[in-house]
Amino acid sequence: MPYSSEVWMAAGLLLVLDASINISMEPFRALVADKLPESQRSYGFVVQTLIIGVGTWVASNLPKFMNDIFDISNEAAPGVVPDSVKVAFGVGALVFIVSILVTIFTTKEYSPEEMAAFSDSEPEEEKKGMFATILSTYALMPKIMKKLGVVQFFSWFAFFAMWTLANPALTSHVYNAPKPDIKKYAQVDEDGEVLRNSNDTIEFISAQAELSYKEADKAYNEASDDVGSKMGIYGLTSMIFALLLTFYTAYNSINRKYVHMISLLAGATGFLIMLYIPGKPVMLNLSFGLIGIAWGSILSMPYAMLSSSVEASKMGLMMGVFNMFIVIPQIIAAVGGVVLLQNMIGEEAIHSMTIAGIFLILAAFSNLLITNKKAITYQPSITNE
Repeated sequence: MPYSSEVWMAAGLLLVLDASINISMEPFRALVADKLPESQRSYGFVVQTLIIGVGTWVASNLPKFMNDIFDISNEAAPGVVPDSVKVAFGVGALVFIVSILVTIFTTKEYSPEEMAAFSDSEPEEEKKGMFATILSTYALMPKIMKKLGVVQFFSWFAFFAMWTLANPALTSHVYNAPKPDIKKYAQVDEDGEVLRNSNDTIEFISAQAELSYKEADKAYNEASDDVGSKMGIYGLTSMIFALLLTFYTAYNSINRKYVHMISLLAGATGFLIMLYIPGKPVMLNLSFGLIGIAWGSILSMPYAMLSSSVEASKMGLMMGVFNMFIVIPQIIAAVGGVVLLQNMIGEEAIHSMTIAGIFLILAAFSNLLITNKKAITYQPSITNE
C-alpha cells in the first residue's frame, strides 16, 4: 500500500488488505468458541481482545517509533509516502504472517467427531454438501444472528470511517495542520497539472512558496504522527477494558447486551467530542480512550452472544457467515457511504467522525432488539462460595 502510485491503487489494496485480514483472522474466533466450554467463552473472547489491544497500540505508534527511536525520516517529497510509514507497514506485514503461522502450527483443533462427542446437541440426520449447507444457513439464519448483524453493521461502519478518515479529519480540525495542496505552491499548466523540470523536480512558484510548502508539509506529517500515536490509545484502552472484564467475568455473571450497549455509547461520545476540541490535541486522549471501550466490546461481546446461541457443529460456519456483517458495512463505507452522509451534514472532514459517533449510537440502541436470554446472560464457570 505505501508504494502505491495512485489513490485508486491504494484504495484497491486497502480492500484486499481488509479482506485478507478478515479471512485469515475470522476462523480464530470460531476456534475460541470450539476450544472453550460455553461458561468460559466470554472470558476467552475478552482475553483475545486484550491481545488485540496490545497489537493495536504498538501498530498505531510504529511510524512515530521509527522516527523517534530509529531516526527514519517522516518527511517525503509531494505524493510520496514517508519512509517511517513504509517501514511500519513492512514490520506489520511480517508480524501478521508470523503470528498466523505460529497459531496454525502450535494450536490443536478438535475434529468434527471430537466436537460431536462433547456437544449436547443431537447429531444431524443428513449430511449435506458444503454449498448446500452454506445456502441453508443463509436461508435459516438464526434470529439472534440477524439482530446482532444490525449491531455489527452500524459498529463496523463507524470504525471503518475512523480508520480511513480520522487522519485528515483530525490533522485539519484539531491540529490546524491539513495536508498542503501542492497546486497552491507549484507552477501548473493549463490543464492544472503540476509542472516538473528535466530532473523530475517540482517547479515551485518561488523559493518562498517552496519553503512554505515544506513547512506546511512538515507540520502535517508531525500532526499525522501524533494522530497515529493518539489512535493507539484506543487499543490500549480496549486492552485495559478487556483486562478488567477478564477479572470480573472470572467470578461474576454479566448481562452481555447491556455491557455492549453502554460500551458503544462510550465510543460514540468519544467520536462526538472531536468536533468540539479544535486546537486541543490533548483532548484526543479522552476521545480515543472512550472509543477503546467500544472497540474492546465489539471484539468480544457479539461473538460471545452468538457462540452461546448456535450449535457447536456449526460454529465455524456461523462465525464465517457472521463475518459478512463486518465486511458489508466496510464496503458500503468505502464506496462512498461516508462521503454521501458527510455531504448531508457538512463537507468538512471532521464530520466523518460525527457520522461515526451517530452510527455507534444506532449500534448501541440496536442491542435492545436482542432478547435471547441464553445469549444475553453469562455465568462464569468459577463461582464464589
